[in-house]
Amino acid sequence: MRILYLCHRTPFPPNKGERIRTFHQIEYLHRLGHQLVVAAPVTDAADQRNLKALADGYCEQVLEAPAPGRQALLLALLQGEALSVSHFYSKALQRNIDRYLQQQAVDAIVCTSSSMAAYVFRSSATVLQDPHRPTLVMDFMDLDSDKWRQYAALKSFPMSLIYRREARLIAHLEQRIHKHFDACLFISRAEVDLFLRCNPDLGKLRVIANGIDTDAFKPAAGPKPEAGPLLLFTGVMDYLPNEDAMLWLVEGAWERIRQAHPEARLCIAGMNPSPRIQALQRYPGVEVTGFVEDIQPYYDQAHVFVAPFRLARGVQNKVLQAFACGLPTITTPMGCEGIDCEPGEQVLVADTLEDLIRQLQWVVDHPQQAQRLGHNATRLIQEHFSWDSKLKDFEPLLHRPTVHEAH
Repeated sequence: MRILYLCHRTPFPPNKGERIRTFHQIEYLHRLGHQLVVAAPVTDAADQRNLKALADGYCEQVLEAPAPGRQALLLALLQGEALSVSHFYSKALQRNIDRYLQQQAVDAIVCTSSSMAAYVFRSSATVLQDPHRPTLVMDFMDLDSDKWRQYAALKSFPMSLIYRREARLIAHLEQRIHKHFDACLFISRAEVDLFLRCNPDLGKLRVIANGIDTDAFKPAAGPKPEAGPLLLFTGVMDYLPNEDAMLWLVEGAWERIRQAHPEARLCIAGMNPSPRIQALQRYPGVEVTGFVEDIQPYYDQAHVFVAPFRLARGVQNKVLQAFACGLPTITTPMGCEGIDCEPGEQVLVADTLEDLIRQLQWVVDHPQQAQRLGHNATRLIQEHFSWDSKLKDFEPLLHRPTVHEAH
């Protein structure tokens, strides 16, 4: 099959959530012998280099054009369009995609995130009107409209108004996609159930969960440092759910944690730390690394992984990675959504900061039981979260017809 991938971000290298998911889909399909073309807006020379590296190893061609500037967001506000769509929509990339579709028949088009559907709906190549059109697959990943709703509830005016507007417009876009696309994918069953609260069941919804590369993420070979506890959080640190999780933890609980454990340290490892995240280093024992080439050594050194999410949708890759590395993991219910794990067996769940402090104390006081918790989590990943096992139901969706009940 010839498959066109419309990606909202360059899916290489696989070093952050949506890139990881999309890259493994592309790698899997390439391994099965399919011909892949990847289209994406690019923001800088690094994006261009990364797309070339992707083409060299995993696809036959890439289509790219510069991403729109900030003026596109202002225009979207004036024209009543979703900011997310304008942020990723490039007229130059649309022309490149249309030119390719007019010259080359494709069997399937996969969109990564609702924003990329604009390239299908606005195509001059009459993608929707052709009775022999390609199969259209939308990988929503998470329910973005609900994410914006969560942001609106957290923020004050005027940002709350902007986020409510975005939630409404993206919800309308999600409904339109659900009507016209052949299959719509979410990371977890919880996302499907949430979507169905406001939308009819058209039999197009499927769950394709995230996997984990167990060659890249595995338990430490040697002993942990004796000084501790060392807490770890990883992620892109200008992303609001990650930023909020760390601000909530450090500003609300870190002084109490240090009172109980004067040697405690917190490492926040990830690219693009916002000014508010960088400022957390004023707290004793808190380190903000910024971008790191290899995250595995940070998992190797840490005693416990913390993921205190108050804003989240779908499966958290960072939690899967911590499980794969055998780290005792403390998270909120949002942090383990979509992961079939049992509190007390593979993970510790905390609803409040007080709960998190108590769970951390348990990890410190019961090192052998905490180690067993980490072993159980690693076993869960090894048995149920390989990418091949997660993607075996993905490839058949690219063949029409693809109308199935969600499961």
